[in-house]
Amino acid sequence: MLEGDMDMKYKIIALDIDGTLTNSKKIITDATKEKIMEFQRSGGKVILASGRPTMGIVPHAEKLELSKYGGYILSFNGGCMIDCKSGEILFQQKLPLNVIPEIMDIIKDYPVGINTYEGENIIAGKTINEYTELEARINGMNIKFVDDFVGYVSFDVNKCLLQGDPSVILELEKILSEKYKGRLGIFKSEAFFLEIVPYGIDKAMSIDRLLKMTGIRTEECIACGDGFNDISMIKYAGLGVAMSNAKQPVKDAADYITLSNDQDGIAHLLKKVFRHKSIATSYRTIRRDS
Repeated sequence: MLEGDMDMKYKIIALDIDGTLTNSKKIITDATKEKIMEFQRSGGKVILASGRPTMGIVPHAEKLELSKYGGYILSFNGGCMIDCKSGEILFQQKLPLNVIPEIMDIIKDYPVGINTYEGENIIAGKTINEYTELEARINGMNIKFVDDFVGYVSFDVNKCLLQGDPSVILELEKILSEKYKGRLGIFKSEAFFLEIVPYGIDKAMSIDRLLKMTGIRTEECIACGDGFNDISMIKYAGLGVAMSNAKQPVKDAADYITLSNDQDGIAHLLKKVFRHKSIATSYRTIRRDS
């Protein structure tokens, strides 16, 4: 795997946002921004791949000038793919609405909240807890609570999110994964967040779809993340990178572990990529210097 890669050029980098691109204060630091801009000025493309709704990603895309350099947004864990330069939605897959009443019935006796997204609002049902409020703060969105979640959500949605204590989320993950096997994607993005998405939607499959559209090869792609929902793209990419603040299963999936999000881990990685004055690098060089 490591032989013959000295001339490999990485042309695109997929970045998770929370815990990866941004620090603990949810900020892209100047050091990280500068290295990403350098990557783009050298011809590299940037994908912001997150479980966040589109509205929660756009401010970061604007800060990194993705519309100028032809970057992409993969929101809802890849359920919506946007070309930042043209504003075109390249791909979108919606959650089957008929599963929402079933899910509400399953969770009715559990102390969890459920939400989806409408424009600039997080639509919350059942209850609002500390994790619902965290989701709103992360994305800079307002919470709109509705008494009748099933009746209100009559429009197309990309995903639903359950929020609650990690032990409860773990139990519901097992229940829903068994019930909807082969029908829905059920996975944790954080210990307290359970994602419910259309079947076949994850970051790796969406990045693969995008690379086929652009003609970029898998081995020319770097993917960086820290959460459970980043594992698929880390395994998929030519160079899979975990942050040092990542969960252990994420680190186990990675080719390379960079510094934490509070130590400008993405900037640290890109410094190695640019060591030889271009995007050219190798697995061996990066691993040896870690």
